Amino acid sequence: MSSASAVGEKPVESLVPARMDRLPWTKFHWSVVVGLGVSWILDGLEIQIVSNAGFQKDLGLVTQQVTSLGTIYLVGQVVGALVFGRLSDRLGRRKLFILTLIIYLVGSGVAGFAQDFWFLAVFRFIAGLGIGGEYAAINSAIDELIPSKYRGHVDIAINGTYWGGAALGAFANVFLLNTDYFAENVGWRIGFFLGPVLGIAIIFLRRHIPESPRWLMTHGYEQQAEATVSEIEAKVEKDTGQRLPDVDKSLAMSVTPTDRVGFLKIVKVLFSQYPTRTLVGATMMITQSFLYNAIFFTYALVLTNFYGLSTAQTSIYFFPFAIGNLLGPLVLGRFFDTWGRRQMIFLTYLVSGVVLAVSAFLFQADVLSATTQTVFWCISFFFASAGASSAYLTVSEIFPLEMRSQAISYFFALGQIFGSVAPLIYGAFIGDGSSREPLFWGYLMGAAIMILGGVVALIFGVDAARKGLESVTQPLSVLTDGSSDRRAKSKR
Repeated sequence: MSSASAVGEKPVESLVPARMDRLPWTKFHWSVVVGLGVSWILDGLEIQIVSNAGFQKDLGLVTQQVTSLGTIYLVGQVVGALVFGRLSDRLGRRKLFILTLIIYLVGSGVAGFAQDFWFLAVFRFIAGLGIGGEYAAINSAIDELIPSKYRGHVDIAINGTYWGGAALGAFANVFLLNTDYFAENVGWRIGFFLGPVLGIAIIFLRRHIPESPRWLMTHGYEQQAEATVSEIEAKVEKDTGQRLPDVDKSLAMSVTPTDRVGFLKIVKVLFSQYPTRTLVGATMMITQSFLYNAIFFTYALVLTNFYGLSTAQTSIYFFPFAIGNLLGPLVLGRFFDTWGRRQMIFLTYLVSGVVLAVSAFLFQADVLSATTQTVFWCISFFFASAGASSAYLTVSEIFPLEMRSQAISYFFALGQIFGSVAPLIYGAFIGDGSSREPLFWGYLMGAAIMILGGVVALIFGVDAARKGLESVTQPLSVLTDGSSDRRAKSKR
């Protein structure tokens, strides 16, 4: 890649976005999905492996130390998203999605050799750094490489695979933490190695995924962008056996390359140019994160305190919960591209909230069993999972390319901060299980918060289905002063 500075270069006419969006689905796009989409599987796997705390007795940890490891991992995710999100916008998607995977591999793999709490804590933080950076860099790369007509359901499905990783981790723990199969000081260590083994296999595939041509185009590397698209087109024509149609020259964009976007410019874009989009992104991220953390981190307490299950039995109920979360994005994702973003976001947030509210009244009436309670959770989160996955898609689409990774990282961090208080609140609602009323009101609160997120998206959301990213939000590098001012006045 040329090292020439993009600052001050003359505008260039580019058809790169139009050429990428006209591509049919081929093996190239599957390689992107598999190579980049594994991030969420790894995150789900990590959370589930650690949540079972098979290492607690072996390392002699107290309960507070075990629970703090989850917090340390989440803090690492936030820091990683913020740091590597900015670097992804500055240095490119490809460099970062390889670097962040390596950081994760080191963090998780070395943690498997831990002999005490602090050793484990340090490398859990490092693993979190890698996964947090993945969230920012990967979402950006996927949306910029996938054609517009597929972008919605592909992005949503990939984000939903988190629950596939969680189910895989739960299944692995059934064997790894069973002393009939593995010694107590061995099984949990193997669990930490599962993610790195999968990651090592994937890193070789990622080496063949190109830099985002859109990023190259806006950062002064038009020749490399053109060459990359030409290479992709050649692969597509070879796979399909058909020549691609020519691109309408009127779709060309006049791009003035930009080197970097300063923080003051980002603040202006978020709060002056696109304030309602910022409201939508923040609301979607906060509401889905709050609901998920409220239920996911306390479902075992509910099953033990109110339905009399043993702690060991609760793990069985996790599997249908995870499968419902996995199927939601896979089944509903296509409708985000056909029916529309705002409509589907509203529907998924609304239905998940209504089902949770109905279950709250039945819970209060004490007419549910552990099985029927789990069924209601499965139905609610079948819809909530698709809506939550669409939050990342939405934030990625509605802000300019030059700050896309940073926007994702900011809203991801915001969601994690608000989501982290949910387990504390709902843990207090559950208490010792002597009264159902506090949790009843807690469930109604969670339902109302989720429905609010859907209403905000319906009213202020952006119709981005099957539209090119540059049609939804023009890059900063193609906006003239006049057009920028006019768009700022629109507040959308």
